[in-house]
Amino acid sequence: MKNLRIELNWAVIFIIAQLVWVALERLAGLHDTHIDKHPLFTNLFILVALAVYALALIDKRNNYYGGHMSYKQGFISGLYITAIVTLLSPLSQVVISMVISPAYFENAINYAVQSNQMSREEAEAYYSLSNFIIESLLFAPVAGVVTSAIVAFFVKKK
Repeated sequence: MKNLRIELNWAVIFIIAQLVWVALERLAGLHDTHIDKHPLFTNLFILVALAVYALALIDKRNNYYGGHMSYKQGFISGLYITAIVTLLSPLSQVVISMVISPAYFENAINYAVQSNQMSREEAEAYYSLSNFIIESLLFAPVAGVVTSAIVAFFVKKK
């Protein structure tokens, strides 16, 4: 486990960054007043995710591998971060929906129905804690693998 201390640390930082991002979205009105703009702005979190992974792999390179890290070593380190983030994602979804933005699902359901994007039944099925937990368990590993592959390429150092 000592070998994974850096990955565990950065996975927790990633989850904290995600929670802060969602709190900022809520404060900006993206979960109620400006919910129509939420899909656009929530995707900007990709930049934060890339930055966290880059800092994590640089930390691993400099403080574990002595300043030199192959692509494979960086990619594997990123996969460990991804695995930990994936395991923590249901908990983060619970915190988001019950603490940070408890009215989000109802607001999103109402917006989706009023804007004719979905029927009420479809919106209620989609905008639910159980569905968001499932989506996070599916999305986190895919996004994490892609992010790890990209970031490891730029952080490697011979």
